[in-house]
Amino acid sequence: MLHLGGLRTALFNYLLARRYGGEFILRIEDTDQARLVPGAAEGIVQTLEWAGLNFDEGPGKGPDKYFQSQRSDIYRKHAQELLDRGAAYRCFCSTSRLEALRTEQTAQGRAPAYDRHCAHLSSRQIDEKLRAGERHTVRMRAPSAEDSDSGRFYDIVHRAMDFRGPAGFDDAVLLKSDGQPTYHLANVVDDHLMRITHVLRGEEWLMSTPKHRALFTAFGWQAPQYAHLPLLMNPDGSKLSKRNDDGPVQRYIDDGYLPESLVNYTALLGWHPETPQELFTLRQLEQSFSLAGLSRSKSVVSRERLDWLNRQHLRAAFADPDKSAGLIQQARAEVAAASGLETASVRPETVATALRLAGDRLTFTKDLYNAVPFMFGDPALDTTAAEQALILVPHEFHIPILNALEHALASEVSESWIGFAKSVAAAAQVPTKHVMMMLRFALTGERFGPKIPELLDALPVDSIKRRIRSAKAEIESR
Repeated sequence: MLHLGGLRTALFNYLLARRYGGEFILRIEDTDQARLVPGAAEGIVQTLEWAGLNFDEGPGKGPDKYFQSQRSDIYRKHAQELLDRGAAYRCFCSTSRLEALRTEQTAQGRAPAYDRHCAHLSSRQIDEKLRAGERHTVRMRAPSAEDSDSGRFYDIVHRAMDFRGPAGFDDAVLLKSDGQPTYHLANVVDDHLMRITHVLRGEEWLMSTPKHRALFTAFGWQAPQYAHLPLLMNPDGSKLSKRNDDGPVQRYIDDGYLPESLVNYTALLGWHPETPQELFTLRQLEQSFSLAGLSRSKSVVSRERLDWLNRQHLRAAFADPDKSAGLIQQARAEVAAASGLETASVRPETVATALRLAGDRLTFTKDLYNAVPFMFGDPALDTTAAEQALILVPHEFHIPILNALEHALASEVSESWIGFAKSVAAAAQVPTKHVMMMLRFALTGERFGPKIPELLDALPVDSIKRRIRSAKAEIESR
């Protein structure tokens, strides 16, 4: 399941590739079989496709193997190359010894690090252990801080970094005892073989970068440029995780956000455009994105801002002939589900009118029925909401206004609806605002809603007449 932070990482890599004519490559890191979730890789691909982030190479697309579990022979070959060069060594330490070492170092207030117990085994000792079938890992022989510049590097986001010291130069495991590579080896080898020039990833990998740079040096390869993206945070200051409601991308999809909205929002989590513009299409992001705009500050995930963006993109999508038809069909099904109506009875033109009428008040298409239920049937006039509208008009004006409305609607309305309301007010000898509120009561059964002229334009005249008669009958029956 792709996390919002993972989507941001993929998006920034995608935008960088599109802006500068590069290639966006999707690799699946699935070497840790114990943590492998069935269907996770397919879910990542589907989520990226939903977001419009089409990769140039990746699973099912490209000349290479893109699941790291399918590239084990490649990693073992390169691990052997490091062993032959003396840049790595075999470690036969048991799990219990390593745990005891870690406990002792922690108790002494030292950072846990391997003590190189196996680093100086002779060739004869190693051969004996291998013949005996002892399980082992392969560790990198990390250079000392004094002998290496791997800990000093320039990060595109964090600028000049200096991690020279034990924490940055631990003898990291490269091959696990089951023969599978760790992230450190697999990604360095893949970055080189796939000619990766830029790596944009989460800042949780910042401390591991010296190890990766040391590996590139050990192989004699050029390291890519790195940009480590700051963490995403909850409003309370805690780290956004996969377990948070706002963590998984699928949650946003299920909630009804448009892909354009979530991509737009995600781009603004750690990237600042050169202009005050906030609303971006994916194409505009491709043309505007730059590494210089990446921020070192952590970003707070806020649904309020995302909701605003979704309203803007929803309105833009409805105005786009290429997208509006799909939105209308989606909203038809959602209105039917919310109202209990048959989908066939929910007319597309009514949905289109309702979407236009709801305007910026609508955050999701699934909320259309609750936003303007009076577009899909006559309103109930005996509710609390209807009463709140009615009490705003003096009781003695109710029937005179409704009689005047009935009389005015008996013939074709040739003036604007504002002019119509003023004419009715004059005939009933009441203020125009009371005519407007009586219309709102009769047509919607609610105190608040769309502007009355827009509402009168949206409803068929026959429906308006019927609702006026129903309102009159409701009041006379009291």
